[in-house]
Amino acid sequence: MIRGLLNGFRWGVLPIPGRVLAIAFFVFLYLVPLITNDAYTMRLMTIAAILAIFAVSWDVLSGYSGQVNFGHALFFGAGAYGAGLLYRHAGLQPWATIPLGAIIATGIGVATCFPALRLRPPYLSLLTLAFPIIAERIIRSMPNAWAGGNDGIRGMPALAGTADESYYICLIVMTISVLIMYKLTDAKSKYVRTGLLFHAIREDEIAARATGINTVRYKILAFVIGGFFAGLAGALYAHFRLQAGPTYFSTLLSFQAIIWVVFGGIVSIYGPVFGVYSIYVGLDYLRKTPIGEYRLLIMTGVIILILLFMPEGVAVRIRHWMESECPRCKLTNASWRRRCRACDASLRYVPDKQAE
Repeated sequence: MIRGLLNGFRWGVLPIPGRVLAIAFFVFLYLVPLITNDAYTMRLMTIAAILAIFAVSWDVLSGYSGQVNFGHALFFGAGAYGAGLLYRHAGLQPWATIPLGAIIATGIGVATCFPALRLRPPYLSLLTLAFPIIAERIIRSMPNAWAGGNDGIRGMPALAGTADESYYICLIVMTISVLIMYKLTDAKSKYVRTGLLFHAIREDEIAARATGINTVRYKILAFVIGGFFAGLAGALYAHFRLQAGPTYFSTLLSFQAIIWVVFGGIVSIYGPVFGVYSIYVGLDYLRKTPIGEYRLLIMTGVIILILLFMPEGVAVRIRHWMESECPRCKLTNASWRRRCRACDASLRYVPDKQAE
């Protein structure tokens, strides 16, 4: 078994620059506490790990299945408040409130998707935009003894006793969550077919339905996956911040997730992670520089340039620079190779389909 894993790593990872770069990036993340003990840096990187789960969950729902959601913060806030209410009224600890909060967010995702799926995409997006606004107003109007009112639920237990332990908990959960979502959306997977079906529904729902695919079932599944992982991120965030507030339903948070995904690369899984660590972490560090007050203006200009010259996203463009696909066997190779590592076909020549 170990030999098989090593062979798989040797032939399936090392020859592909994008995968090597991704592994190196995650290794760096796990070494951060060994590199620095700065409290500000550890707090920032912990929040980035949580928000990466949130951003990838939006990509699964809106990028892969095509159900564009402008109110993804609904699931984030539901997970946070679910964890907070379970602690306040049932006395449960983080090991129980975090998964249960994610399940509560999943239930809300299923409940909201039924009316939403009856609408066409533009109207579906507008309806999802209204849900977190309604939820925020409901939370603020509740009695303080129940949900904390405008102040939210405070005094929640911490994830761990130290900042390093909290960081590793969030990072491990992020790593596992990203890998699960990657596998669920991988169209080339031999064992999990949801990725291929999500692609088919996004590209042409009518054609997918005509081939016998139950599109409604898989769109509901997309809401379940997106809601669960967004709720998981919200529950983690609430315990890390020791509170759950109405601002967790903020529309700004929903659009921030969209910006992170579009910047890194939509329909890519690794793109949202890159977007969070580039924009969120970069802007926060930029705040401490002399041009910090112009950081939002700078970010806006950069995103406009990205949309104009790299509409597929920065991370996706970088991957395209480093990798190329064999025109014969469709295997991924390093872009600097001249011949395919499997079938020895030329990577510089793309056959003419009409001539064939």
